[in-house]
Amino acid sequence: QVNLVESGGGLVQAGGSLRLSCAASGSILGINAMGWYRQAPGKQRELVTSITRVGSTNYADSVKGRFTISRDNAKNTVYLQMNSLKPEDTAVYYCIADVVVRGGTVNYWGQGTQVTVSS
Repeated sequence: QVNLVESGGGLVQAGGSLRLSCAASGSILGINAMGWYRQAPGKQRELVTSITRVGSTNYADSVKGRFTISRDNAKNTVYLQMNSLKPEDTAVYYCIADVVVRGGTVNYWGQGTQVTVSS
């Protein structure tokens, strides 16, 4: 069993910053890519950013230059630094990890953390 626990969400004014964390624990042999999705009310879940085990990253156009993803492989943790936040960034943010377990790889999701940006 693998668990992903997120933290760091909250309420912030436009222009402010938040840092999300997501720690994986359990029967983990390794973790390949990790990433963050978000889902705003009435919208589909969308990919925000991802990072490979060796640190290659990609970002949605809407967050380029404002968000930064990073990871600590020793701690099985991924971070999302969000700067210059906008009201349209308001959503539930979910982390995802491609985890190597006995027998193969499985995608695990965090429980989600609410980010609300007020104008």
